[in-house]
Parts: sequence; C-alpha cells; structure tokens
Amino acid sequence: MRHWLFKSEPDKWSWTQQVEAGEKGTFWNGVRNHLAKQNLMAMTIGDQGFFYHSNEGKEIVGIVEVIKEFYPDPSDETGKFGMVDVKAVKALNRPVSLAEVKANPALAGMALVTSMRLSVQPVTDDEWAFILTLSSRDAG
Repeated sequence: MRHWLFKSEPDKWSWTQQVEAGEKGTFWNGVRNHLAKQNLMAMTIGDQGFFYHSNEGKEIVGIVEVIKEFYPDPSDETGKFGMVDVKAVKALNRPVSLAEVKANPALAGMALVTSMRLSVQPVTDDEWAFILTLSSRDAG
C-alpha cells in the first residue's frame, strides 16, 4: 500500500463533507497538474492518503482511502486529466498543522514542504508514521 496527501480548500470541499459522503465516498476531480495526475494514476484501491485543508487551516485532518482507481475527469474539456474516488477512513487524533510539519527535521523532505503547490502528493512510509505519531501527541 502506498500513501498520499490530498489537498482541499475547506470552503470548496471539507473533511466534514468527505465524512458525510460515507462509504460510497466521492470523486477527487479538478486536478490539472501533470505531476499530480501521475500521482493519481499510480494509486491503487486500498491506498490511503492524508486529507489536508489548504489555504484555510493548513493542517492534516484525516485519512482517506482510494476506492476507485484513475478514470477520466468529465470536468476536463481537454480529456487529459482524470480522478480517483476516495472515502473517509477516520479523523486524525488531532490535526497536524503545516507549521508543525515544517518544524520537524524528519519531515524536511516531505512533498508538503518541498512541493507546496502540488495538490496530490506522495507520502513515504516514514513520513506517514511520523505524522500519525505527531497526531497522537499533545500540541505544543
């Protein structure tokens, strides 16, 4: 299983809305970056990703799971881009902020730090485990 990070602006699609989509999940569309597209294409059913609130909040808030692999995005008039479907798995014990990620040397190479604008990013196994550990600790 591979790990990912999905960025969403909470005023457009929030963690709460993702949870409300239930077991049927929802599509993850609107990606228009070729590297993000390649990341979507690399996903397989069962892969998990962090759900990240961008712009407002700037924090990792939950975990989603890929439930449908890459297929064409009907909102893309060029026909070049696609999407996957994801469902909410669980909220993190507590959100992990971007500032907290940047403050940890163990996460200095994380795409969230090095490729801030990329909307769908890979997360290494070590980064995944470290974020989960941070989420289990008290902030501060």
